[in-house]
Amino acid sequence: MFSYKNIAIIFTGILLISSCTDQEKFKNIGIHQHTRWEFAPNMYHSKAYEPLSQVMDENQGAFVSSDDDGIGEYYNSNPYNPHKMNMREPVMGTIKRNNLGFMPYHIPKDSLEYASLFITNPLESNELNIKDGELLYSKFCAHCHGAEGKGDGPVNSAFKGVANLAEGQLKSISMGHIFHVITRGKGRMLSHASQLNQEERWKVALYVKNKLQTAQ
Repeated sequence: MFSYKNIAIIFTGILLISSCTDQEKFKNIGIHQHTRWEFAPNMYHSKAYEPLSQVMDENQGAFVSSDDDGIGEYYNSNPYNPHKMNMREPVMGTIKRNNLGFMPYHIPKDSLEYASLFITNPLESNELNIKDGELLYSKFCAHCHGAEGKGDGPVNSAFKGVANLAEGQLKSISMGHIFHVITRGKGRMLSHASQLNQEERWKVALYVKNKLQTAQ
């Protein structure tokens, strides 16, 4: 047996459904030319922002309805972001991908000879880059290879066999060779790609070739 509460709920539901129907055009079921009431109108008339495009001219395109506040249909800019951009700039401290346009390094570990011959340093061999390379070398390399690259760092006293970069056969290796070994590792040396990005690895290679391997 229905209670008055159930009857009221059913009546309210019927009223809501009928409010969305164009009574004057009821014979054309499915065609609602004059919607009586919209629930959550922002879902029907939301302003979509294309992240990779931006149209800042508010007069571009036709004016669809009065809800657009006199703004053309092609206007596509977010007024709440700096410069009305549709994408926000990365937060400070975000690690960049493909820094300076570098592509991911796909040469496998066992292709050292190929890297030695065909991989070249994209950075300029200038004083600033070499100075940066020296600082990076002191932080990430000197504890094994030594301050002068002679393989006499403190780690070598416990784990023998650290490469001497400043003398002997390795003195003639290319920067591609150095970069590949830093990236992939070789022998007992593990990869340092997680500690140094591509630009930093090339700067270390610049320092080794231009300073350590040319010192008398």
